[in-house]
Amino acid sequence: MPPTDAQRRARDKWLSEKVETINLRVPKGSKEIIRTHAEKHGESTNAFVYRTVMEAIQRDEQADSDR
Repeated sequence: MPPTDAQRRARDKWLSEKVETINLRVPKGSKEIIRTHAEKHGESTNAFVYRTVMEAIQRDEQADSDR
């Protein structure tokens, strides 16, 4: 059953208030590798990419503070 107009409006309102979008371009074939890896670990592609980026930020910040 497709969403109603009210459901679409509620979803769009929630998205505009709670999340931001980043478009990520990867070399051909990489998307499937990323998706498959995320799936093996029980994550969505989005969750995996977000977690990976946040871990890299923490690692970089730790390295910066160690200097």
